[in-house]
Amino acid sequence: MNTKSLLEQLLQSGQQLAQRGFKTVEQQANVPTQGPERDAMLSGLGKGALAGGVVALLLGSKGGRSLTGGLLKYGSLAALGGLAYTTYKNWQNSQGDAATPPPGQPVGELQGPVADRRSLALLKAIIAAAKADGHIDAEEQQKIEAQIARFGLDNDTLTMLQKELEKPLNPADIAAGADSPEAAAEIYLASLLVINVDNFMERAYLDELARLLGLAPDLVAQLEAEAGH
Repeated sequence: MNTKSLLEQLLQSGQQLAQRGFKTVEQQANVPTQGPERDAMLSGLGKGALAGGVVALLLGSKGGRSLTGGLLKYGSLAALGGLAYTTYKNWQNSQGDAATPPPGQPVGELQGPVADRRSLALLKAIIAAAKADGHIDAEEQQKIEAQIARFGLDNDTLTMLQKELEKPLNPADIAAGADSPEAAAEIYLASLLVINVDNFMERAYLDELARLLGLAPDLVAQLEAEAGH
């Protein structure tokens, strides 16, 4: 499974859906259960678009999120990673440490297994953040899994998504995916783009994630400002 390509397509398809006026998960996830219409729809969608539908299911669950949320403003990994990198660099400069470049690289510049590991960490962060409001109960979980089964994803992708959906919310697991301060900034920014900071449960999740990622409070504030919070 090429996770970088999957996440790249997810961001692109999500942005396209928002631009086309898709507002809710019902409009994106309306894949027929069988017949020629189903085959035609699945053949016309890339894997990333299908995975985008899965994340749309999360964003459009009981919390009432819209497909025009913050994440969908960023149509590429380069945009997401570049914003996190620039924000981190500017923060570092403000600390009087301008001579030292930010460690690591933005996700958009990574290649091969390293890129897939970073992309998987970001995808896990997005899914976890979408669950942070606690709105996905057993009934909602079954609904989401039933929709996933209709998307026709390959087994590796399907297994990974189901595993992440079923996991108890654990910010320590998400923070463990950061192998550098740059990666930590990306993970936090990716989480911010699918979260409502005015919801106390989501705010608590973000605060704990920032602590576990080792992000300074003023860097957190800058990342939140960049995400429009």
